[in-house]
Amino acid sequence: MSKPGVIIPGLERISNLLEMMGHPEAGLRYIHIAGTNGKGSTGLIIASILQESGYKVGTYSSPHLHSYRERFCINGEPIAAEALSKLFFKIADHVRKMSEQGLESPSEFEILTAVAFQYFHDQKPDFVILEVGMGGSFDTTNVIDPLISVITGIDYDHTAYLGETLAEIAANKAGIIKPGRPVVVGPMDESALTVITSRAVDLQAPLYSSGLVEIDNKPATGLQAQKVDIRYGEDKIGDVLFSLAGGHQLSNLAAALTTLIIMQDELSTPLGFKPISNGEEMKRHGLAGMEPALRKGLAHLHHPGRLEILSEQPLVIVDAAHNPQGTRALAQSLQVMLPKKKHVLVCGWLNDKDVIHSLLPLGENTRLCIVTRPEGARGTGWQRVARIWEVTFPNISCLMEENINKAVDLGLQLLQEDEYLLITGSFYILDRARSHLLEMIDKLSIC
Repeated sequence: MSKPGVIIPGLERISNLLEMMGHPEAGLRYIHIAGTNGKGSTGLIIASILQESGYKVGTYSSPHLHSYRERFCINGEPIAAEALSKLFFKIADHVRKMSEQGLESPSEFEILTAVAFQYFHDQKPDFVILEVGMGGSFDTTNVIDPLISVITGIDYDHTAYLGETLAEIAANKAGIIKPGRPVVVGPMDESALTVITSRAVDLQAPLYSSGLVEIDNKPATGLQAQKVDIRYGEDKIGDVLFSLAGGHQLSNLAAALTTLIIMQDELSTPLGFKPISNGEEMKRHGLAGMEPALRKGLAHLHHPGRLEILSEQPLVIVDAAHNPQGTRALAQSLQVMLPKKKHVLVCGWLNDKDVIHSLLPLGENTRLCIVTRPEGARGTGWQRVARIWEVTFPNISCLMEENINKAVDLGLQLLQEDEYLLITGSFYILDRARSHLLEMIDKLSIC
């Protein structure tokens, strides 16, 4: 098996492994989600509404914050530690046989994906939300025939693997589009949309824009939720509590609802317990058919590490933004939620990330920046972030603290009155920082 974090695109290894396992991925109904950002939130929304409609839903996502168990869920519940251990041992036997036959050993992500397929095969959910790891065409998850595909958006990330232009990145992500299977696309640059549209036309895959669903947000009801009006054609559902903060989540919500509407109206997936009687083709219910499940499903969403408020006194916000699109969305959301409020920023980026363009949106309202080191081998160049910050924002002080816990402590100590602490830049920082803060909250009751 390759070292953790090593990216090895290609489908040959996972295909060989799944063949040895008896193809556990077969026979499941998949909602396959790709995109530079928003995959996790979009999948979370879809899963929640499906669950409120009475379905059993499996979810495979990556990366995790604290435990591998988080990647494999049934109705929002992570796999049990004992069950995960048994699956790892079971698949290890197949990996050993591959080696004995002279086949190339699978990577870590390929083994994790095989675990997911076996787990869902055993659990038999009604639907599986399958999140792409990176790209699309040669991503390990791209060995299935989905019920529907979703591409949330296209921006710059993993350019060494996916391409230097948005069109090249889009071509890679468009690889999840399958012949005749509907695909939903979120907002994106015209050059990217052109590539995806061409692929869909070539494969006779019906293409739907998430713009079919209009979302209007209303005055904020607090930092951790928002009220929205939802429109689809002549249908409208008003005053819906949407418990994911941030304006960027509205496009994820639109993509999720468009996906569910297509599933309901085109793929005969009844939502909100709308029955299909006497074998007749299901009527087109639009939004009205799913309103009860929609309201319940959107009211209690929780996505750790995504514009997450860990404490209110002092105010501490953590967000997994790690690329330019992510930090732009984060900065725009904070401007709406906390206009002109100053903060101390604790951040760090992996070696292969676009630090310059990721930092640019974060200067506004930052009084002090503390750069720390992401965990793992890909964090060795952490000090360059401080150098880039000093050149980009020469009037904003920047400190360096390699230890993540100490960086968080320092940020808390240096907060001035009416300021908040913002932690972002990498999952490999959020893991340690979030755990440290939650321990402090438990011990000191600071929230």
